[in-house]
Amino acid sequence: MSEFLSWTPDDAAAHISVPGDSDDKYTRGVLGVITGSAQYPGAAVLGVEAALRTGVGMVRYIGPRRPTDLVLQRRPEAVASMGRVQAWLIGSGMDAATRNRKTREYMAEAMSQGVPVVLDGGAFDLHDSATGPVVITPHFRELARVIGRDVDTIAADPAEAAVRAAETLGVTVLLKGSTTYVASPEGTRLSVTSATPWLATAGAGDALGGILGALVATHAAGITDDPALLARLAATAAVIHGLSARRASAEGPLTILDLAAEVPSTIAALLRLR
Repeated sequence: MSEFLSWTPDDAAAHISVPGDSDDKYTRGVLGVITGSAQYPGAAVLGVEAALRTGVGMVRYIGPRRPTDLVLQRRPEAVASMGRVQAWLIGSGMDAATRNRKTREYMAEAMSQGVPVVLDGGAFDLHDSATGPVVITPHFRELARVIGRDVDTIAADPAEAAVRAAETLGVTVLLKGSTTYVASPEGTRLSVTSATPWLATAGAGDALGGILGALVATHAAGITDDPALLARLAATAAVIHGLSARRASAEGPLTILDLAAEVPSTIAALLRLR
């Protein structure tokens, strides 16, 4: 197995898109989001919040009525309709077993568009139906279900599990944990250790998905030219996520909205490293 390269804040800084004077909301990147459910509506709010704070021109949110209402109450700038996007975030706060017909149709449309897709917990089963590049963001238990391995085996060697999953599924894998491992089918192997133990809390993965979705939307054209960029963006998202959590925590407990509020200042600090 290839050795994993530690992905640092300096590395992450080089993978943040900064808008120019001629950019508008469309050229800055549009992220489509299909997340949340009646059971877990907050996942939609957290993902959209994190994506907008990471920096995109627009978020298009598609979901059931209750999470849609909550998203628009929290972030009225979100657009609750289908339309052209540069990337999709799908699956946070969802259960594949309880999808209704409309959700299945929206997901099928998103997966057919050929744009990069970030798949979270409730959509891992869609990885082989995508027509564009895919990155999945499981934790140990989720990856165990996806690749049919024992959780304890994955926990004993998460780096090997990430590589095996990337090679088996043919997608980029971001395996969440105290150390995050990113592996791509092309052979990229990256690790991130910026997280705080206080980040082990509900909603953390939803925010990570939003951060990653935003980065992918703002770099969609580059991913087409360089598929390995998707892995570097995944590692960059983990750095931003971890550093924002440390800022929010100040060595104590945090909430995920606290984390999201720190994303802009974290990105500003990273840009000063350039």
